[in-house]
Amino acid sequence: MKKMYLFAVLAVLASAVFAQTTIEFWHAMGGKNGEITAQICDMFNKSQNEYVVTPVYKGSYADTMNAGIAAFRSGTPPAILQVYEVGTATMMSAKGAIKPVYQLMADQKEPFNPKAYIPTITSYYSTSKGEMLSMPFNSSTAVMYYNKDAFRKAGLDPEKPPKTWPEFFEVARKLKAAGYEAGFTTNWVGWIQVENFSAWHNVPMGTKANGFDGLDTQLVFNSPLHVKHFENLYQLAKEGVFKYGGRENKANSLFTSGTVPLHFESIGGYGSMKATCKFDFGVAMLPYYPDVKGAPQNTIIGGASLWVMTQKDQKVYKAVAKFFSFLSKPETQAFWHQQTGYLPITTAAYELTKKQGYYNENPGPEVAIKQLLNKAPTTNSMGIRFGFMPQIRTIVDEQFEAILDGKVSAKDGLDTMVRLGNEKLREFERINK
Repeated sequence: MKKMYLFAVLAVLASAVFAQTTIEFWHAMGGKNGEITAQICDMFNKSQNEYVVTPVYKGSYADTMNAGIAAFRSGTPPAILQVYEVGTATMMSAKGAIKPVYQLMADQKEPFNPKAYIPTITSYYSTSKGEMLSMPFNSSTAVMYYNKDAFRKAGLDPEKPPKTWPEFFEVARKLKAAGYEAGFTTNWVGWIQVENFSAWHNVPMGTKANGFDGLDTQLVFNSPLHVKHFENLYQLAKEGVFKYGGRENKANSLFTSGTVPLHFESIGGYGSMKATCKFDFGVAMLPYYPDVKGAPQNTIIGGASLWVMTQKDQKVYKAVAKFFSFLSKPETQAFWHQQTGYLPITTAAYELTKKQGYYNENPGPEVAIKQLLNKAPTTNSMGIRFGFMPQIRTIVDEQFEAILDGKVSAKDGLDTMVRLGNEKLREFERINK
């Protein structure tokens, strides 16, 4: 009996010693990207026996962020919360809710070198001093997808996509004339045709370094350049050359079905495009207006980052730090990049992917990286940090639709976007003073 009791005690002690720390990772990755997210968590779990990361799908970006905020208020937040890039200002202002990544890694004495990460990605999620607040995860940028088979049908060179907006509009008209329903479409009007458009032309979207230098910022994307661009989009819509597919990523089906041969979308959609398109397609950099001095500059990122929530003990934070180190490994990032199309967050992962020969067969994702790294970022092109940005994007969508419907001019529509957007900024400023 004594021996049995001793074995029981030893078993209990052994289980206590080897008990694993389990942490929850709430995310918004659905479909194939969700499967790869789960696979990476499984890879980490199998790489050691102290920690277990449990991925939990919480719906859309907005749903996931709202669920995380509600959980924090109830005292039951997850250890890790994925938040889309336009929620960055909100998370930064959530006093007491987040533990900055740079602080986490230092506290846990985990090796961490911010310079190992691609600066145009990390600048979005860092302070003006370069301190990383969240860990970049699924980072993307906007690119141009084009149907090479349609180019051939229209007598265009499939290896020479248009580089400037004037060239692009001419090509789009030729594709429409070749029998396609329209020449081009776009997803995410605010993100691609305002935010990335501004950065690519090195013009401000707002004051105070696009919000990086303070809450008292003003939107200014109703400049003559922006007005000219939206007038062009309206004119081409009237001609039937531009076809609006709806908000967010609703225009994808116009391209993947072969109906519309030119499309602006995230490089994060590359994996889905490969799986869906039944035609030969290519990826090219965004067009630019050649009369704008300094263009093209560099584009900015989209996607999301991982925020560490407070109200956790040191075992949990040790687990999170170890997981972030695993995520940052070149092999992990190369796998994520190649499976999804999202950008690698470190230079080492990019170099490893090149060495592995991935871009020989898949040049599209490298186009996005080269575009992001085209030039060193300026205060106009390192990203945006505006409060209530999701609501501001909705305002942009509403006014863009009014422009296309002929209810307002391009100038009046942009003026309204800026005016209503600035009202949102003032509201955010009052709340967070």
